[in-house]
Amino acid sequence: MKSRLKIALKPGEKIYVNGAVISVDRKVSLEFLNDVQFLLQNHVMQADDATSPLRQLYFIVQIILMNPEGADQARTMFGKTLPVLLETFQDDETLARLKDIDRMVGNNQIYEALRAIRTLFPQEDALLNKAVPRMDAIHLPAAAE
Repeated sequence: MKSRLKIALKPGEKIYVNGAVISVDRKVSLEFLNDVQFLLQNHVMQADDATSPLRQLYFIVQIILMNPEGADQARTMFGKTLPVLLETFQDDETLARLKDIDRMVGNNQIYEALRAIRTLFPQEDALLNKAVPRMDAIHLPAAAE
């Protein structure tokens, strides 16, 4: 058995444990005495927030964790999405991390995979900000009078 894990939750917070949603009405501490798949509310991404390739990958992996009944479909989607990302990114560090994420998902280390994907968000944001011109940087011709 692994070491015990203790989590403190505030009133109104939710935790997702093995596919179940648990909400607490007062400050509480939970202690997990065995291996468990869980996700804290502040790490849950809503579908509307999956607006970039890595965020979409995060959302897919999150489904594996939160919805055991839909895990097989999410794993299939992960298997189709990851190769596209491997072709898209060019730097060796990101490619190595994506391959690690693939290994983690394959070994059912879902929480670790989610954490690893989150660490790539700043790099993706920087790439997307370079690729998309800012509106104030676009000089439109003056309207004809």
